[in-house]
Amino acid sequence: MRLGAALPVFGRSGVPLEPDSLADAAAAMERLGYSSVWAFDAVGRGFMLPDPLMALTVSAGATRTVELGTGIMQLPVRNVAEVAHRLFTLELVAPGRVRFGVGPGSTRADFEVLGREFDTRFAQFEQQWQELRMFVREGRAQGRDLCAWPQVINRPELLLAGWRGPWIERAAAEAAGWIASAASADDEELAGGLARFRQAGGRRAIVANVRISADVGPTVERLHRLAAMGFDDAVVFDKTASESHLAAVQDAMRP
Repeated sequence: MRLGAALPVFGRSGVPLEPDSLADAAAAMERLGYSSVWAFDAVGRGFMLPDPLMALTVSAGATRTVELGTGIMQLPVRNVAEVAHRLFTLELVAPGRVRFGVGPGSTRADFEVLGREFDTRFAQFEQQWQELRMFVREGRAQGRDLCAWPQVINRPELLLAGWRGPWIERAAAEAAGWIASAASADDEELAGGLARFRQAGGRRAIVANVRISADVGPTVERLHRLAAMGFDDAVVFDKTASESHLAAVQDAMRP
């Protein structure tokens, strides 16, 4: 199982993020041997996170080989054409490294602060998912042409999150992978979702939000369980992206 790591929410000493926090953390993750760097998406929850695509663009400049993923970006609070424009820009500066995970969102506060309707998010996401796939394949959708650079057409890989209804099966059929959250599901639920994904022919299964505990032992134990289940990737999360914690987890998971 490959290991990824999430960018920090707070600076090194627990204070708000500092100008070099994102770049330094991404560089450290690559140096420690993590295969991917991830950004979360949340607004209006009593704290501020960087815009995920901007955070990954900063990370792209500080790294050379790691994948850069969103885990996940909420489409219903945004304009899909504008998101695709930023996504293509990230793909331009980090060709072949972007893994764009999207979902319908789950937190009302995010929608309220951006003036979006929470209760209709699933219907809206259905439409936006099709628009996003079209933008990525062709650079245009529904008469709106981004005039995309030739080298970004049909890129990047799209990942899909979701449990409700057929979304796990949709991830297997329509996306390059499925993202599950270890923060909102227990091991039994994760195993059940993974079984559905594999049965539908799904390829890459990613479990995100595996929190690093103060004593990394419980985190490592859970990672071993997730690997035994058959997840292809796990994304660990420490609020400050402590290099010592990330190193301890990486060392404990080496064969």
